[in-house]
Amino acid sequence: MNKQVPFTEHDLALMADQKSVWHHLTNHTPYEEAAPMMMVEGSGMRLRDAKGNEYLDSTSGGLWTVNVGYGREPIAKAVYEQLMKMNFYSQTAGNEPAAIFAEKLLDKMPGMGRVYYSNSGSEANEKAYKIVRQIAHKKYDGKKHKILFRERDYHGTTITALSSTGQFERKNQYGPFTPGFVEFPHCLEYRSQWGDVADYGVRAAKEMERVILEEGPDTVGAVVLEPITAGGGVITPPEGYWETIQEICAKYDILLHLDEVVCGLGRTGKWFGYQHYGIKPDIVTMAKGVASGYAAISCTVTTEAVFDCFKTDPSDRDGYFRDVSTFGGCTAGPAAALANMNIIEDENLLDNATKQGEYFNSRLLELKDKYAFIGDVRGKGLFQGLELVKDRVTKEPVHESIIMQVAAHCQNKSNVMIGRTNRSFRDFNNTIALSPALIATESDIDEIVLALDKAFAEVTL
Repeated sequence: MNKQVPFTEHDLALMADQKSVWHHLTNHTPYEEAAPMMMVEGSGMRLRDAKGNEYLDSTSGGLWTVNVGYGREPIAKAVYEQLMKMNFYSQTAGNEPAAIFAEKLLDKMPGMGRVYYSNSGSEANEKAYKIVRQIAHKKYDGKKHKILFRERDYHGTTITALSSTGQFERKNQYGPFTPGFVEFPHCLEYRSQWGDVADYGVRAAKEMERVILEEGPDTVGAVVLEPITAGGGVITPPEGYWETIQEICAKYDILLHLDEVVCGLGRTGKWFGYQHYGIKPDIVTMAKGVASGYAAISCTVTTEAVFDCFKTDPSDRDGYFRDVSTFGGCTAGPAAALANMNIIEDENLLDNATKQGEYFNSRLLELKDKYAFIGDVRGKGLFQGLELVKDRVTKEPVHESIIMQVAAHCQNKSNVMIGRTNRSFRDFNNTIALSPALIATESDIDEIVLALDKAFAEVTL
């Protein structure tokens, strides 16, 4: 007679998950036989799943989010205390944490003037697009309504956010898309469109100008760009790129919208990724690390000049920004964001991201020296990527199954969670993406690198 195995405390939740939950980015057919992974506890950079396995998380929650690590009691307490005091009133009126966080955030963003709250990166970008479209009607008789976006960049999951996303597989089967969004080529120097050239960054930026001229400068109102492309392959901008982009925007009266949803709040070693490059944006959007995943919050931040476009005669029924976000800024999100920002400041996590990022990059370059299928290592701060190729001369990308094999080996054999380009493209799902929390130590990084080393040793191309 078989001895009956008792239920664990998590078995009922696993069964409920298998039966009732529709997971993100997931084919559920394998779950007909076995329940999905379920994370039940986190502390620092460590996670524990429902089966008792412990992992080092080098993905900050799977989506570059948990910047200050798991189990931060000051953030949890700040949210609890705020919710007990006042949990919700719409942003048609103010609340204390939203006001205080907005002021503190703007102190980190010289040149920016106003904060508009919502709940996710997709929504933050949607607000920016609505701002651009309304300005087009208010100032340009509706003509400057087009928004340019870059190949390989990602800006969100809604239909309009996907309309501005340069990743084929993210968009496939979701059309027709919102009109007025126009793509221009990527800036990945490793895959230069012109071969080995000295002025790649300038040339790549001028591809945007070429598209502007094709569309007509009087029809283009804005361009949306990631300062460092995230899910599209951890693409750092080449020399001369951002200077030229800014010159082109000024030349044609085009608003510059930077999507800092991944880079924002310290990921690259500065508060925002754009601050490495001397950029002066008109609009900046952010989410993810704003509260490190402890509450939902996103921000669409504009200059005062953009905000002033909506300060009109009260009798103008269409003049103000006619937008609403039910949960935007109310009130757990800003409370969590304030506590999150305090931790980043008090623990000098920007400096740590810079220091450990340099160490991380050097360790990854050691792996590149060891394994010929690592074609490129790139990144900034605690935001690093490795592009795997079949041949360094041809740069033919490895099949995505190789990346999946590496990720599975790290997870199952070394208990380290790593990220990857996740079916974003037809041919270029070949980048490993690494984004440990800003609290990462050299020991953590060594553990991640060792896991990769062991996985690479078993890779068969």
